[in-house]
Amino acid sequence: MALLKILEVPNPLLKKKSAPIIEVTEDLRRLMNDMLDTMYDAPGVGLAAPQVGILKRIVVIDVTRENEPKHPYKMVNPVIIAHSETTGVHDEGCLSVPEQYAPVERFETVTVEYTDENGTKQTLSADGLLAICIQHELEHLDGTLFIDHLSKVKRDMIVRRVEKERRWKNAHPEEDE
Repeated sequence: MALLKILEVPNPLLKKKSAPIIEVTEDLRRLMNDMLDTMYDAPGVGLAAPQVGILKRIVVIDVTRENEPKHPYKMVNPVIIAHSETTGVHDEGCLSVPEQYAPVERFETVTVEYTDENGTKQTLSADGLLAICIQHELEHLDGTLFIDHLSKVKRDMIVRRVEKERRWKNAHPEEDE
């Protein structure tokens, strides 16, 4: 498996809409496995294909805790088909907006339809962290980041922080080791 490069804001690919997948192929399964490895290595709980520079409607998610067995979801062409009327506000972060967190309002429960890695249609109802993660990752497929839910001032401040941190890391590579 290969680790993929995770794009960070303000990369313009993160703002583009992803294309649907026509067929689940062996190459696509390999990509989903590489995305999972990348997500686990980061570490994160979800990763969408646009975050690794691929404008396809693919997400991988695993919200299990460290001491639990892994339970990954590999979703092709996922669509939320139902959601609760109730919402909640939770702090969110994103691998494409490293080390930045902000409160985002999301539906408490969602039902998502998708095609799995075997080409089989699936329906999943979720609540809690899984529901939040599904909503967050599916937004990536339409070019929306969690910071887009914030005011322009807050969003710009977060992007500047990420850029400043990236410049510092590039100037001090020995600090990363």
